[in-house]
Amino acid sequence: MEEADRGSGDGERFDRALAAGLRSLGRDLGTVARMPLPPFRQPRLLRWLAHVLIVGITVTTTVGNLDQLSQRYHLGHTVGTLMSLLQAAALLLALVRPVPAWWLSLAANTTASALATVPSVQGPEPWPWGPPALFAHGTVTLLLALRLPARAAWAACVLSIGAPLLLQQTTSPGPYDTTVPLAALAFGAVTLVGTLLRGRREARTRLVEQETITAEERARRTLLEERSRIARELHDVVAHHMSVISIQAQVAPHLVENPPDELRENLAGIRENALEALTELRRVLGVLRSENPGDPEAAPQAPLPTLERLDVLVDNARAAGLTVCRESAGEPRPLPPGVDLSAYRIVQEALSNAIRHAPGSTVRIDLTYARTGLHVRVTDSGARTAAPPSPGAGHGLLGMRERTAMLGGDLATGPTHDGGYEVSAFLPTAAPTTLTTPTTDGETTP
Repeated sequence: MEEADRGSGDGERFDRALAAGLRSLGRDLGTVARMPLPPFRQPRLLRWLAHVLIVGITVTTTVGNLDQLSQRYHLGHTVGTLMSLLQAAALLLALVRPVPAWWLSLAANTTASALATVPSVQGPEPWPWGPPALFAHGTVTLLLALRLPARAAWAACVLSIGAPLLLQQTTSPGPYDTTVPLAALAFGAVTLVGTLLRGRREARTRLVEQETITAEERARRTLLEERSRIARELHDVVAHHMSVISIQAQVAPHLVENPPDELRENLAGIRENALEALTELRRVLGVLRSENPGDPEAAPQAPLPTLERLDVLVDNARAAGLTVCRESAGEPRPLPPGVDLSAYRIVQEALSNAIRHAPGSTVRIDLTYARTGLHVRVTDSGARTAAPPSPGAGHGLLGMRERTAMLGGDLATGPTHDGGYEVSAFLPTAAPTTLTTPTTDGETTP
């Protein structure tokens, strides 16, 4: 009983799959949708080669069909010309609408073969496919296979062989040499070529799409990694301020004689909130700094760099083969920690890019202290020797852009007129009036 039920279930599934396949095949061979033939991409002179070839085949087969149908098949001038023109129209239509063109070609050739007569005194003629008609319909079948799924292309191939074979079994024009085996070979070959080319084109398209998606994901991951790095570095800056707030809130009651209870309570609340914020910052930092958040040894204890350590960067760049000069303008003054750290990182990334892409160049570092912020400008004179390929190109610029956008500043990068490269950033020292959020393309939104 169970085996019977299982067999019945398998039969129903097969019937449903067969019905779905036939419906899909009917949609493919019943569509009149426009499907232009894609031109050649390279070289440019061959972009429309396929269209020129189809026009040439159309003219040649039309002339051949006029003789084959009118004279050899004895259809007369009027009918022979009409059938030849229908076949020519099918060839030209196949450039944009391959399915209607294939039906028109099959109908025209089948009708012409059914109306053909070959007197016995004339001798055997190739039938039911004349040579020009066979070549023309094979071209239409190829154009169909290039743009339809493989199942529809092979179904069209079978119909192209089956229709003349059925005609051959039901009627005879007179003495003839059958062309059905040759048609089967020709239509099978062009269908195979067309489906293979279409599959290759689809695979290439999917590969390009996947490469595009991969590049976008890589860029997004790089952006997130850079933001994570910035967040790790700024943690200590924020933690320092929160610690100061906590200590000041603890000390403040002792600076006032007989402070009221409300003041003690408010200051105690401030200190408690500051301590809670510090605890949360440490937890977040543990997640950002390590793939294993539970590892207490993951957080490094090295102090964050500032512009006071810029000489170390300059010495390292000189040791790498660069000629570095440093200039300052304006009155140097203490900078907010975030600005100081970001300025150092921007100079560091600019020097690293010069080492990678402009070996042996002369680099100039200009720091200008303005009333509203700090101008950082790093220029190089261009490579003096061939630069080796660098897989990390672009990541440094991304970090500069993120740091500048975070502070509400401006960044400009690009080549100079003398073949070098320039990085120019303005980092405001005052807090922005509105909060800005960097987006994935480097712009900022309020």
